[in-house]
This record gives sequence, structure tokens and C-alpha cells, in this order.
Amino acid sequence: MSLLTNIDDRSREVFRLVVESYLETGDPVGSRTLSHSKALALSPATIRNVMADLTDMGLLHAPHISAGRMPTDQGLRLFVDGLLEIGSLNEEERCALEEEMKDKVDLDTALSDAARRLAGLTQTASLVLTGKTDRPLKHIEVVSISPERALLVLVSSTGEVENRVIALPKGLPASALTEASNYLNAQLQGRTLAEARADIEREMASARASLDKLTQELVRRGVAALSQGGDNLIVRGQAHLLDNTTAEDIELVRLLFQDLERKKDVIELLQSAKSGEGVRVFIGSENPLFSLSGSSLILTPYKDKSKQIVGVVGVIGPTRLNYARVIPLVNYTAEIVTKLL
Repeated sequence: MSLLTNIDDRSREVFRLVVESYLETGDPVGSRTLSHSKALALSPATIRNVMADLTDMGLLHAPHISAGRMPTDQGLRLFVDGLLEIGSLNEEERCALEEEMKDKVDLDTALSDAARRLAGLTQTASLVLTGKTDRPLKHIEVVSISPERALLVLVSSTGEVENRVIALPKGLPASALTEASNYLNAQLQGRTLAEARADIEREMASARASLDKLTQELVRRGVAALSQGGDNLIVRGQAHLLDNTTAEDIELVRLLFQDLERKKDVIELLQSAKSGEGVRVFIGSENPLFSLSGSSLILTPYKDKSKQIVGVVGVIGPTRLNYARVIPLVNYTAEIVTKLL
């Protein structure tokens, strides 16, 4: 924001018009084009001088010697943080998102459908990060696989089976595996880990769990292993990235497709968005993973009914996204998912 305050009103208005035109068309903007704007009463020569100053400041650049100017990633960041006027959703957009989530019982299906609708409304690719352990559990079994290790077998309410390997406390009797299995089933059956974790921790802390110390330690390790369960990435709407793509953008889209194939890296990036509240915007080179493809990410976390952040919803597309429209769409989608949970 300090950089923005150092720009006079005339330069700020030229900068705003350049960015808004670029976001709408994707093309560089020339001084002659801006001189026709009713918002500016300036000659093309004066506008050229202002644009040159903005270029020296690192806010604009010229893709070709004879071309007009377009915003740099730094310029887009300044615009989003200081000049962007966030729009509001119309009733049709709200209803479209709400209808997609209505009467959904299976969480995976609901999230996938929400991602598909968000991608359609924003004409981008949508991303949803959800923890596999967020779904209710049907059965848990702790099975010994060696004197030092055990296998935690999880069966979700949808029938999906997952395994976790945990280290056993030294000196643990064989009967403790059965005791731990029974305790975890009693606490977690029909609930998600996020719903039951606080209750388990309170019981362990107050010694109300009626388990000996070694079995309590085994339970703690089991809960920790569940908490570290792998996240699941849902990607929808990649075909939208090819819509309205210029010949110059084709290579960037190809690079973006390659980046999205690196799911482990994408998941790690989205996990970083789980650490904060509200919408986060990553623009171009600010994010090393998508810097080559020149892409922007708009992400916001969603919560479960205990107000714990359990996942992230967002979109990815070219840096010339319609930020004013896309940001509230992403935010409202996260609100609907939170209500569903």
C-alpha cells in the first residue's frame, strides 16, 4: 500500500485503466487508446510519460518494443490489494451454488459438484483440498505387524479403506491393541476425526479414558496418525482454461496443465492456505509452482461444524482473472461447504 500512496492521482487513474483494460481483453494497452477514455482528460503524449514512469516503478511492462503496456505481477498485486472493488454475487449465482450442494449426503460427491459449478461460473479450473479423514468412520482396527509397529485400519462410512502405520510404545501388551481398537471405535464410529478429537484429548488429559498409560499413548499415536492423513485434491474445469485463449497463451496453458499434474506440489501449496482465515490471492511469480505458466490462484479455507479448518476451495487461471467477480464466488462456495459440514 505504501507504493500506492506514492503515486499521484493522475498516475493512479492511468494505472487503474491499464489494469482494468488488460483484465478485460488480455491485450497491452496503448496511450492513444487511453486518451479516448472519458475518465482521462490527457493527451497521448502525457499518458505515455505517465506510463513510462509506472514502468520504471515496476508496475507496467511492454511485452514488445512497439506494444502498449500491461501490468506486471507486482502491478497486479498492487491493484488487487489497493484499487480492486470487490463485486457481489447476484441471486442467480448464489442459487446456482446453493442448488449444487442441496440435499447432498456424500461429502465427496458434494465437493466434486461444488468444484464443477465453481469452475463453470468463473470459467477457470477449480481446486478443492479435502482431508480423507474428514468423512465419518465406520470401523477402526489396530493390528500388530511387528513387535515395534502396528497397522491402523480405517473403514469410512462410504466403504473406503485406508491404512496408517504407527510405532508401538515399548512394553505394550498384546491386549492393548484390542483395548485401543474398542476405545477408538466407541469414540469415532459415525463421527469424523475433527468431531471426536477434542473429546478424546480431554479424556486423555483428565484420565477418564479408563485406559492404562501405555494404551493411552497408543491411542494418542493413532489419533496423531489420523490427523496426518493424506489430503485429497479435486480438480475440475480444466477445459475452461482453453476457452478464449490466444495463440500466445497456448504454451502457458500447456505449462499450467503440467503443473496441475504435480498433485503432491499442488496439495502442499493448498495446505499452506489452511493456516489462515479469509481469501488468499497468489499472482503469477509470487507462487514458484505456477510462475512459468503465469497463473493466479484464489483460495479460501472452509471449516467443519466445530469451526476447525479442514480444507481449501479455490480456482486457478490466467493472471488476467476477473478478480472482482471471482473472489466473492470462491468465498461464497467456501461458506456453503462450511454450512454443509
